[in-house]
Formats: sequence, structure tokens, C-alpha cells
Amino acid sequence: MEFSHELIMPNEGLPFKVFLFEGGEGKYFRDKHWHRSVELFAVYEGNLKFYLNEEAYPLETGKFMLVNSNEIHSVDSPKPNRTLVLQIPLKTFEDYYTGEQFIRFTHLPRPQDEEVMRLIGDIYASYEERACGYQMKVKSLYYRLLYLLVTGYRETDVTRDMVKSHKNLNRLSFITNYIKENYASDLSLDTLAEIFGYSPTYLSRMFQKYAGINYKSYLQGIRVEQAFQELANTEHTISETAMNNGFPNSRALAKAFQKRYGILPSEYRKGLK
Repeated sequence: MEFSHELIMPNEGLPFKVFLFEGGEGKYFRDKHWHRSVELFAVYEGNLKFYLNEEAYPLETGKFMLVNSNEIHSVDSPKPNRTLVLQIPLKTFEDYYTGEQFIRFTHLPRPQDEEVMRLIGDIYASYEERACGYQMKVKSLYYRLLYLLVTGYRETDVTRDMVKSHKNLNRLSFITNYIKENYASDLSLDTLAEIFGYSPTYLSRMFQKYAGINYKSYLQGIRVEQAFQELANTEHTISETAMNNGFPNSRALAKAFQKRYGILPSEYRKGLK
């Protein structure tokens, strides 16, 4: 079980982030991860499979998934699709928390589902067009979406276990944020433990208990995902990509890449061309 914490940054000039899903070309798998932001994953063409805490949710055209803050999830996108992702900072909902920095939304269908899909599509279209006054239009659509979420999807009956899990992942997020920024360096468990004032044994237990993964596997997962992005978006050689992302050589990258994505880096690069 390999997953990571993801740090979300809003679009410039907006209080949220909206973008086309990077796995739209298919043959893509985003491994398990979490983030503090609330996320909406809306499919407009094609289909994919979403996973929340090991449970599978097939998403067909016209459907969306609402991911809660610190909810572990992954995405399997074997075929081409057009999917929009909208990420909302958790602090946006602070007036509606049902626990300490905690709010939870349902995954069940609601009568407002069609309007939510329409709003996300209109937000992205207006943002991309950037006509005069688009910021005001986008924000008006966004606040309508927030209203629907807190009135139609928010759950008020939450358990202690839900809140505890949320807090534990928040705690681990400080450490995983550091890893995300320094994954390419020689970041041993001993080094990381010293930086955060823990013993290596205790830090290892934190990863295993709260994230369900050992530290070495977690770090390798971050590195191979970053290598995937570099291969897709640059002309760097496979050897350069390996070195840039903390792998000792191209062979080590190839082994990790094939395990994660089912193909070799060279095959992936060839498919892009």
C-alpha cells in the first residue's frame, strides 16, 4: 500500500484550484494519497475507476466523486477521458466544521448532482476563456457550488474514529510535506527522524500505523510519480530523469516504474511520441 500526501496550491487569483486531470490520455494510475483540501473529481467524457480507502467507485460520464480532507484515495485511468478536478482549501469550510478542523461530505448521490457537474464545467470553461470579468463569474459559480456542498452534502453525524483518523494524517502531513520537497536528496529514515525530533523506530511506526506503509516504499512512490511527470513534460533522458528524482541509476527507475505503471520508462516515452 503506497500513498502520499499531496500539497494543493490554488490557481492564481482564485481561492481554489481547477484543472484537467493529468490522466486524461489513459494508461495512467495515480497511487494512494491524501490532502487537506476537499476535492471534486468530475468525469465529462469516458470513464475511470476511483478508490476510497480500498473501496472501488466506477465513475462514468456525467458522474463525480467528492473526496474529503485527509481521505486516502487513488485513481485508475486505463482509457482516454475528459475529467475536471476542483480542489477547495479546507479552511473555506471553517464556519461549518463538525469537529476540530473537520468536515465530512457524503459520497452518496444527491438531487443536486447534475447542478454540481454543470457548475464545475462552467467554472473551468470560464477560467479557460478568461473573458472580461471572468474572475467575478468564476467566483459566483464557485460560491454557488460551496452553498450546494454545505447544504446538500455535508454530514453532521460523524464518529470519533473519523475525527481521529483525520488528525493522525494531519500530523503525518508535516513530515510528508518535507519529503515532497526533498525527495530527490539522500533522505534516509535516520535523517528524517533527526530533522523532526523522533527516533527512527518511532517514525517508522508512525508511517506504518497511520499511513499503512513503510517509509522506504513511501519515498520510492514519491520518486517514481515525479519521474513519470518529468518523462511526460521534458526531453530529459531516462538516465537524467532517474538521477533528478533520487534513483541511483536508470535500471532502478525502470524497475520501480514498471511495478507502478506496468510498462518501462522507455515504452512510456515511446508512446508519448
